[in-house]
Amino acid sequence: MSRKISISIVLIALLALLSFGVWTVLFKSSALPPEGFARGNGRIEADLIDVSPRLAARVAEIRVQEGDQVAPGDVLAVMDTAELDSQLMRADAAVASARSAVGVASAQVAEAEAQLALARSELARAETLSARDMISRQDLDVSRTEMQVARAALTAAKANVEARQRAVDAEVAVRAEIAARIEDSTLTAPVAGRVLYRLSQPGEIVGSGGKLLTLVSLEDVYMEFFLSATEAPRVRVGDEARIVPDIMPNASVPAKVSFVSPQAQFTPKQVETVTERESLMFRVRVRIPVELVASRMQQVKTGVRGVAWVRLAGDDGKLPIWPDGLLPPLVVAPGEPSAGSR
Repeated sequence: MSRKISISIVLIALLALLSFGVWTVLFKSSALPPEGFARGNGRIEADLIDVSPRLAARVAEIRVQEGDQVAPGDVLAVMDTAELDSQLMRADAAVASARSAVGVASAQVAEAEAQLALARSELARAETLSARDMISRQDLDVSRTEMQVARAALTAAKANVEARQRAVDAEVAVRAEIAARIEDSTLTAPVAGRVLYRLSQPGEIVGSGGKLLTLVSLEDVYMEFFLSATEAPRVRVGDEARIVPDIMPNASVPAKVSFVSPQAQFTPKQVETVTERESLMFRVRVRIPVELVASRMQQVKTGVRGVAWVRLAGDDGKLPIWPDGLLPPLVVAPGEPSAGSR
């Protein structure tokens, strides 16, 4: 009985050893990337944009819900502008009043010009009579003084017109500022994206810079991962890359390297292996083309984990050819429509 147990134990041990060897050969070796390639774990991300009013006001209307897809220029929310509308009416009245003052000042210029012409004519007559000794020297001096006064009055009248015109410019600027505030009270989408959070409701008073909505920008969708110091220098900005999402293991998404950190850093805790955490790594970002994101807007989901692949340039600067499992523009599982047919 004990001999049979011993034989069973030996067979189990051999089977376990054989299983470990098979796992090592098939899985551990296959986990290594092919020569000339590198990969890293990450998740698909996009920039978050907070939609906020420039001025404190009451929320009049919010036109989107969480999950809605928006295009650049779409109206997202409208703030109450009753007070600003009143200020705009006052500014319009002030502009009209300032322009009327310019008209009055212009009439004063015309009057001063007429007074100067009369004074000039009187002086010419006085000089003629003085040459004939028909008027006194004192009368001639009076005429000359009157002309100088008329000339100064004309200069003052023209300066008054200029000042009134500057007053018009100031009132117009005030009106433009109020109009800009009213325009800013209509909040639009700055980029194509999706509403992630709706943080306020109509009727609430939101302070300047307070958040109404948070958008996920779909114009910059990317994945960040880390490469070792031996791999990062062989990756160049602009090189092609591939992203294999976990939810689509039989598909690869084309991307381009948009950033390679010039400084080494410790990798974050998400990196699973102790060896990788203990070494200094370089952060790399690969960006999915805007055109591809736009064509598959409904399918884009952020937070999805996956693996990013990049090619490593050789000593001659040449890049290896992508293996069949990582071909652009998108490799789909059998039975699914191809990228060109969608």
